[in-house]
Amino acid sequence: MQYELSYWEYDSFFRHLDVAVLGSGIVGLSTAVRLKELAPALNVAVIDRGPLPIGASTRNAGFACFGSMTELLDDLQNQPEEAVWALVERRWKGLLRLRERLGDAALQYEPLGGYELFRSAEKETYQRCLDHLPAFNRAAAGITGSAETYRRVAPEEAAAFGFRDAPHLLFNTLEGQLNTGQMMRAWMQLAQEKGVLWLGGLSIARIHEQAGSAVLETTAGWSFSVPQLVVAVNGFARTLLPELEVTPARNQVLVTKPIAGLRLRGAFHYDRGYFYFRNVGNDRLLLGGGRHLAAETEMTDRFGTTPLIQDALLQLLNDMILPDTKVEIAHWWSGILGIGSRKSPIVQRVSPHTVVAVRMGGMGVAIGTLVGEAAAELAVG
Repeated sequence: MQYELSYWEYDSFFRHLDVAVLGSGIVGLSTAVRLKELAPALNVAVIDRGPLPIGASTRNAGFACFGSMTELLDDLQNQPEEAVWALVERRWKGLLRLRERLGDAALQYEPLGGYELFRSAEKETYQRCLDHLPAFNRAAAGITGSAETYRRVAPEEAAAFGFRDAPHLLFNTLEGQLNTGQMMRAWMQLAQEKGVLWLGGLSIARIHEQAGSAVLETTAGWSFSVPQLVVAVNGFARTLLPELEVTPARNQVLVTKPIAGLRLRGAFHYDRGYFYFRNVGNDRLLLGGGRHLAAETEMTDRFGTTPLIQDALLQLLNDMILPDTKVEIAHWWSGILGIGSRKSPIVQRVSPHTVVAVRMGGMGVAIGTLVGEAAAELAVG
């Protein structure tokens, strides 16, 4: 819809802005809150094209996780050991900061731990994890303070879940889960308390710099300028800044209708974390992932679900997770991640009036709070 701003709209909402933050997810709201703490007099607005933060922050699985063993072993094939554990530390400290910021009650945080599953045919991979267990616990102890972050799950404990052909499990004792929607409501409330202006449903078509400011051109046909801009749109970053090394990646997710006698409690990872599932409340199951099955197709910033991945998720659900159980699906959706050749986020000033904070690599819950705070500090110098 094309229209012009009235004098009143421009004067009341845009004329006096000091900082605009594009993106109202974890990173964007963390940035805005920290800006108001660093410089309370700043006029800060958070802008989003949707009525809610529609990228990944309200669409993820709600895992408070920082690294399953197969994922970390995979990373060690491509990165120095110091870099891998530095990223684990960043995730761990980010989760602590998130919980400190919003409180466990607001997050509905539950320290139920995180499990990793191995099928019978994956015994070699499981054994490789067992071989690395002592070294991983030594490395993790320096980060978490726990002598046993990772442990083997006894066969009888694994069997109690009722999985089919998944006899081997590992357990991360320090992972948890939270309510993604309540987390974002708490972020929005905190930002409002700090005096941050919220502008939802405002789509930005282009950004550029001129005359000592960042200019934001809207899809409605009008523009406005701000002294400082923070771009925190994660997987959508290249639509505004094509030079950034950020690739969108779509993850598809389902939640079941209530299931009587559901025994699963905790966050579960399978196949290097490409599949993941958890309980939602006492009687629903969330299951998502599978984008590696159609990597090229799923490198997109378009929402939607596809038959290939839907079928793969349903097969995993019916064949391994809840065999011989009648399950009905209540919700399907997708979220857009921001990934790259490296698992570290991009937090940097890209021009005199623009800072970017993007590429969470699917770990926005863990690192988004700290990334936003770092962006705020860059924005105020």
